[in-house]
Amino acid sequence: MKPSTLEWIEKAEDDWEAARRVYRARTRPLYDVACFHCQQCVEKYLKARLNEDSISFSKTHDLVKLLGLILPVEPAWAALQPQVLYLADFAVRYRYPGVSATKAKAKDALRDCRKLRRAVRTAWGLPT
Repeated sequence: MKPSTLEWIEKAEDDWEAARRVYRARTRPLYDVACFHCQQCVEKYLKARLNEDSISFSKTHDLVKLLGLILPVEPAWAALQPQVLYLADFAVRYRYPGVSATKAKAKDALRDCRKLRRAVRTAWGLPT
């Protein structure tokens, strides 16, 4: 695996850990932040996959676009489209006033992030 791909994976794992921590916080769980970090984790894992195959991508938070670039080399990942679609909204919309994530939304975001994370790590033979 390329060193640059490993860097993307490390960053994705940081977001995964951050999402879990802020969701489980005892005194003040941060559901918006948990959802954002789930989106970020998936974004970085998708970019890691693209990076590994030297598929160029623009600076974007668009998970649907990123997944579309991956499908020619990972067609089975089309099954992850529902998770990608759910998480895509958390890149920007929930970061500003007017919309807030509930505990249920954050739980769903963690579930979808976990599913995509597991698929990517399994494809690379990494522990889940």
